[in-house]
Amino acid sequence: MTTSKIEANGSLSASETVAYFSMEIALDPAMPTYSGGLGVLAGDTLRAAADLGVQMIAVTLLHRQGYLSQTIDQDGWQQESIVEWHVEDYCRELPSRVQVCIEGRNLYIRGWRFDVVGCGGHVIPVLLLDTDLHVNSTADRALTQQLYGGDQRHRLCQEVVLGIGGVRMLRSLQLDKLVQFHMNEGHAALLGLELLDERAKSLGRNTFNGEDVQAVRRQCVFTTHTPVPAGHDRFDFDLVEQVLGRSDIFEMHEVFCCAGELNMTYLALNLSHYVNGVAKKHGEVSRHMLVPKDANHHYDIDHITNGVHVPTWTAPAFAALFDRYLTGWREDSASLRGVLAIPASEVWNAHQTAKLRLIDEINARQNLQFDSETITIGFARRATAYKRANLLISDPERLKSIAAQTGPIQIVFAGKSHPRDEGGKQIIQQIIRSQNKLTPEVRLVYLANYDWELARLIVAGVDVWLNSPQPPLEASGTSGMKAALNGVPSLSILDGWWIEGCVEGVTGWAFGASTPADSSESDRFTNDASALYEALERTVLPLYYRKPDEWRRIMSHAIALNGSYFNTQRMVQQYVLKAYYEA
Repeated sequence: MTTSKIEANGSLSASETVAYFSMEIALDPAMPTYSGGLGVLAGDTLRAAADLGVQMIAVTLLHRQGYLSQTIDQDGWQQESIVEWHVEDYCRELPSRVQVCIEGRNLYIRGWRFDVVGCGGHVIPVLLLDTDLHVNSTADRALTQQLYGGDQRHRLCQEVVLGIGGVRMLRSLQLDKLVQFHMNEGHAALLGLELLDERAKSLGRNTFNGEDVQAVRRQCVFTTHTPVPAGHDRFDFDLVEQVLGRSDIFEMHEVFCCAGELNMTYLALNLSHYVNGVAKKHGEVSRHMLVPKDANHHYDIDHITNGVHVPTWTAPAFAALFDRYLTGWREDSASLRGVLAIPASEVWNAHQTAKLRLIDEINARQNLQFDSETITIGFARRATAYKRANLLISDPERLKSIAAQTGPIQIVFAGKSHPRDEGGKQIIQQIIRSQNKLTPEVRLVYLANYDWELARLIVAGVDVWLNSPQPPLEASGTSGMKAALNGVPSLSILDGWWIEGCVEGVTGWAFGASTPADSSESDRFTNDASALYEALERTVLPLYYRKPDEWRRIMSHAIALNGSYFNTQRMVQQYVLKAYYEA
């Protein structure tokens, strides 16, 4: 396929192009245009698509103040500040300007371009939408400043810019053909409204009808990422009418109305011919969960399990190892199966190099005397209640006893809480306050300001990757996939991707108690914590300290079985075959 190009007049020429919309995309470690997993996955998707030569263009918002910079005060409480960066150092401004109508006034939008370049030189342009123009009001200029900031009105206005403004920006760049519009989560669902309006106007009508809905459905793809209610944006009709300046959309109740609200997830579902969850289990959960009370039909929801971009998340020591033994591994992620033929001692040496890099960073930050001989457990996720980061430290005395009898333990925690998530902040504080209770048998560190660069150090430098969500709320989870690329096995609750990735005692281990369905959340937490301690005491720690050859075999299998499959190269190929060009 040909590469998209900016012409002399600033227009973009392409053919058979997929337009990929995401509220956040991790494009460069120095660009704070993402908050966590959703944005990192979007960036990995584009990097893999560029490697594969897929004709695609992406649309997102330009977050001049990022998501948040995290510090932790002496009391263990998260403090937030904005992130400063210079857009011009990474992106180039496009000459096009488009308008959207918000609350009866014109809002002007400009675009910036960032190029994602694949391993073979193929380019995927990313358009970052920006309302910080002098012609706009002060409030409107701030709409695209910060990711996930502001109130409901602010969020809806952001989603107008992304969905409606994004389609208009693409049209202004005169693309030859957009074959599919891919909504990465429901934030961009208003692009469907713009496509409906476009089609009606092209046929000389003032309003759209059922035929238009079916035509737009054939153009749209939707990926839902979470079964957690907070991940699905919903807006009151009064607010929607105020912001959009129109109420005619509510007459098409079966498309725009769900339980008396505009629910962006259901709007995306109603306007997409292909819908998927991000793991096999998540697809099943979504089919049961996403059933509107006032609907007589069900949604056909498939699954495409997430992955990670192999060249991005492979530590330098492992990249050098793969270069020696696996020619072309950057172009062919499946070739990682060949790791089983690499001497286990060399896999271990590469891991130790990565581990020393992490330990040096920890000791430079906090001088906790972490060492390379002690088993190191990693947990780095967004700090929120259902991910249960505090499961591991919920019984300090038992954890200390296990370490005293079996071998010392080091634990690395990291992760930001949303500024309005008080529960998430309390979990961070609880973990930090447990440090003194656990010493000297267990050393613990909470590394502040978890970001792309720190993630690369942690996923490669720990010995075990811990994941302890409350099932079935983990849609996929990609951090364990990143760890697997670097020979780090997972110890995880069977939820999300780990249901597919766990080969017990081969790629890692599963834990979790069999708890009655009517059990309380507290009982499930207690039982799962006990199961976690038992797995550490009876299996993981004895294996690490007493059976090094068997441990190294598991490391190799984590790469060969999990790394070779749970990657965005395989994932993007599935999107191409099942979603983009199948129709």
